[in-house]
Formats: sequence, structure tokens, C-alpha cells
Amino acid sequence: MRFKSKKQRGYTIYAITGVNTISFAIDPGFTEPKNKKADTKGLLGFAMERHDHMEDERYFMPGFKVFESIISDPVEDMLLSTFDFPVQSFVWDDFTGKPGYKYTYYFYPVKGKPKNLIREKPIEITVHTEPMFSSLENDVFFNRGVASSQAYAKKFNNIPPDKITDDKKKKEAKQWLSRELDDSIIGFIRDAEKGDTLLVCYYEFHYQDIVDEFAKAIKRKVDVQIIVDGKDNKERFPLDKNMKAIKTAKIPSKNVTYRSFNKSYIMHNKFIVLLKNAGKNKPKVPTAVYTGSTNLSEGGIFGQTNVGHWIRNEKVAEAYEKYWNTLSIDPGSSPDKKKKTKMTSAKYKEANEAVSGDIAPEDIKKIPQGFTPVFSPRKTVTMLNTYAKLLDSAKRSAFITLAFGIGKVFKDELMDNKKDSHIVFMLLEKEDKPAKGKESEFVRLGIENNIYQAYGSYLAEPLYKWTRAETNPLKLGLNKHVSYIHSKFLLSDPLSGDPIVVSGSANFSEASTIKNDENMVIIRGDIRVADLYFTEFNRLFNHYYFRAVYNKMKQQKKSGAKPKGGKKKGSTNDSLFLAPDDSWLGKYKKGTYRFKRVKMFAEMEGLTDVKMLPD
Repeated sequence: MRFKSKKQRGYTIYAITGVNTISFAIDPGFTEPKNKKADTKGLLGFAMERHDHMEDERYFMPGFKVFESIISDPVEDMLLSTFDFPVQSFVWDDFTGKPGYKYTYYFYPVKGKPKNLIREKPIEITVHTEPMFSSLENDVFFNRGVASSQAYAKKFNNIPPDKITDDKKKKEAKQWLSRELDDSIIGFIRDAEKGDTLLVCYYEFHYQDIVDEFAKAIKRKVDVQIIVDGKDNKERFPLDKNMKAIKTAKIPSKNVTYRSFNKSYIMHNKFIVLLKNAGKNKPKVPTAVYTGSTNLSEGGIFGQTNVGHWIRNEKVAEAYEKYWNTLSIDPGSSPDKKKKTKMTSAKYKEANEAVSGDIAPEDIKKIPQGFTPVFSPRKTVTMLNTYAKLLDSAKRSAFITLAFGIGKVFKDELMDNKKDSHIVFMLLEKEDKPAKGKESEFVRLGIENNIYQAYGSYLAEPLYKWTRAETNPLKLGLNKHVSYIHSKFLLSDPLSGDPIVVSGSANFSEASTIKNDENMVIIRGDIRVADLYFTEFNRLFNHYYFRAVYNKMKQQKKSGAKPKGGKKKGSTNDSLFLAPDDSWLGKYKKGTYRFKRVKMFAEMEGLTDVKMLPD
């Protein structure tokens, strides 16, 4: 949901709410005439107070940075409050919201001196968070994951869930990491009643609790039909793990199809289709789909960043049913050339395109409102070009997560962008840099293109409170292939009145378009869906952007590089402490990254009608 405060003394606050994350921007009138701007002279930041209407609690929000003149050596676990240590930013996020809650936030402009703070009258804004589970057309679920999570280190001492001996503590750890991602999958399965059908398709199918849930569905007379990756490759991954979990759950072999053809490519899908029993002698009705990026594995649910997307739409479910039916005959080329397949690779690709058609880049404006399912493999890379065009043609902002780097098609579209082009945010698994020996061919996208990148990273040395308790996902052993960013979604103008969201299993690569089994869904015009994805992207990007910048500073410090003016690069002092005066405002000059982020909120459309919300 989207909220805007009344203008108070030149300040306007904007808020976007998801399920757990509330993202704020405080606009002091950046684009207003001087006589309408807020008086920011001497501003030391903002103290934030939250009133929880549901639990009737009111308290100041925690702070992280300190004034050096008050605390010269901040230590781990120090409890700080924005009452004493204001936030020196016009953009702020609360990651501790609860689903379906009503909150009022009070933003106090703070002036004076570090040892004599003056808190002015607050600017207030009331917001509502989205419910975790609803009966609406879409529900979206993001895990927390252990990737770079200082909170997990603090709560559970960096011990993987399967190594925690206390059952209660183990359950608590899993619940915290999953943030109900696993519960949403289980809930979808439990929606299937006697006589219904579940069509299941997963690359990794070995998280035992959920595999067991399918076995329980079979026992209550649900027709469960499962397709899993069955390719006998060198590592036999994930085949052996899939087979073991299925055997442990005692799922009958008649309920399982092992996808073995198209051996050189990956059966990368992760989805379930629910077909409801319509009565005797009537065909079952496809009613819902559960899709997203989440494998049924320990790493998928508790480790990497992942999303699950529950769609209650009969047309979408029907399209997924058709795709599942095609997959069920194991189409594609046979690893044994003597064996004939029931459908050739060429016919298989034709069948996939027949379900949703082919959307060419020039037809982006013709993408229909609502849902457009997209299935792979396809005959050409046209869909990949479309995704790149969606990122490049946004009017104000675009966002993307990339688990395996920035592909050439995206660089070709974005490389001519300028500093005044729309802003683009990229969340990467690892830093985008040239391969050895190919430095001259490398195309770097950056600030000069109005593109900002964050990437998964582990900080081995402490900086301050939250980084001193950093968790390395590799140490926890939950993810072997992708440690941090496994979600696959794209947002084009998400804060407009006509947002486009793309989400599913494909990695926005050529292989995921024309070779692998993949599914994606394009959702146009659904502001609620855009807000759910935007707030979680915001949480993840902010989490990793700081780490990416800090790692760059460390590298510069080691190299002894000096910027213009002779000051040595790499000083982390600015990151450690609050400014003792209003000098931090200089970071918000027109055209800067911080200025652009505030402007992005100030231009958002589709504000929530607060009169329609419950008291």
C-alpha cells in the first residue's frame, strides 16, 4: 500500500508497505521553491517513533550510528535509539513490521548539538501493512535466509538449523529463516481436498517436511502427480537427493515422473497447480498456481534469497496445467539416441509458445493487464529481449535480481543510458567484473548510466554493530551453488499506476529462455503485487549495497589510491559515525544517488485510499 502524509512545515513523508517491510522517504521539498522548502539548516537527522495500534505500544526505533563525541568506540550489542542518535537520511526502512498491522510513525527533525539535542514537532504518517495470507488473487512470500544475516548470528550463534539439538530452538530457527515461506507451500498443498489434483514440478524436491506433506495429500485421496529432475549426470544432483526424499516419504512410484530427456539442459521449474474436483463426470477445474524461485531444499527455503508466489486465477492455472501435461511426457532429445521421444525438442518449444504466444520487444505496450504466463524452452530469445526492454524502457525506475551475472542482452540495452535516464537497481549474486583476459571486451554499467548495483558479500572484519555479527552462508553450509541471491524477478516502473512485475524460475539468461525447462509470469497493473516485491527488493538491496560499497572502500584503502584533493580513499570514518552538524545534507544534492531515491518516492502514483482501510 502507498501512503503520503500531509505537508508539515515543508516536509512530506511517503511510505510504501509490504508484509514486513515499510519503506519511507522524507521529502524536505527538494523540487519546491525556496520559500516552500523545509528549514533544514542545522538538521542533525530524524528521531523515529512508532505507535503500534494493534499491540498498543509506542516507542522510539533503534539507531545504529553514533556521535563520536559521545561514543568514540561503539561495541557489538550496544542498544541505541534514534531518540539520542538520529537517522541522517531522508530514506529509511522499518524491517520489523508485522503482517496486517496498523502503525503511526512520528518523524522528529532533530537540531542542536550532539550533547544538546532539540527535537522539533514531529511529522506523522499512519500506514497499514499487507496480510501474509489473504484470499486475494496474489500472495507473495519472501524468506529471510541466512545470507549475510547478522540477526541469525545473534539469535542462533551461526549454527545451521539441522545442527541445533534443541527441537524448540531448531523450529524457531527455521521459522525465523523461512518467514513462513515453507508454511505457504504447505498451506497450498493442504488446500487440496479429497478428489482434487495437485500437479507438481520441481528441480530440487528433497526438503523432507514438504515432500512428506505431498505423501499426506495422497493418503487423503488427493491425486498427486509429481515431475522431478531425473537426469543421471556426473554428480547425480539433484537426482539422488530427490529419490531419497521420495522414498523416505513412501510416495508410490506411479505418482512420480523423473524428467530425464533433454539431458544437457536443466529441468529448472518450481511450481504446483491445484485442480479442484467439480463433481461426478465433470472435468476438474484448475484454480491456483504456486510458483516462484524456491526449490524444495534446505538451501532454497532457509538459505538463499527466495520468493514464493501464490496465484488464484483459473486462466493462469489452466496455462500451467497445459505446460505440466507437456512436461509429463518427458519431451525433448533422448540421451540414448536409440530411444524415441514422444515429442521432439522443436515440437516442445512450439507447444510452450502456443500457451502464451511470443511477446516481441516492440510489443511491450501491448502486454495485457493481468497475467501473462511464459514457458521455456522457446524457439528464440525474443522473450529475453523483452525482459531487457522492460528494464530499459521504464519511465522512472526499474529493478532486477540476477543470480548469474548481467547478460549481454541487458548490457546492450542499457549501455547508452545517461545520468539523467531512469534509475535502475540491480541485485546480483556476485560483483559484475571482467573475466581474466577479457578486460577490453567488458562493458561496465554504473553511475554514469544511472545504474546502481549491490551484490552478495561476506564481511570477515567488523565495522560496527551489525557487521561484527555477520553470518557467512558458506559457513552454514546451506547453499553450494548460489549463496545469496536466488530470486528471479524484474520490476518495471513499480511505483507507477501501471507497474509490471516479472517473476518465476528463469535466471534472465539465454539458457533459461531457449534451453531449460522454466516458467515465468508477467503481471501488469497490480499495485499490491508491485509493492510486495518492491519493499522486499528494497530490504535486500539496502542490505547488500552497504556491503558492496564497504568492500570497494577496503580495496581502495589497501591499494592506497587517492582521490582528487589528495585525501586517501578508503576511510570508513563516514560509515562509523554520525556527522556532528548538518554537513550530511551535502549528500542529497540534486542528481546524487540519495536525491534520486527520494525523488522516486515523491513521484509515485496509485496512493491507497485510507478511507477504505479499517480503523
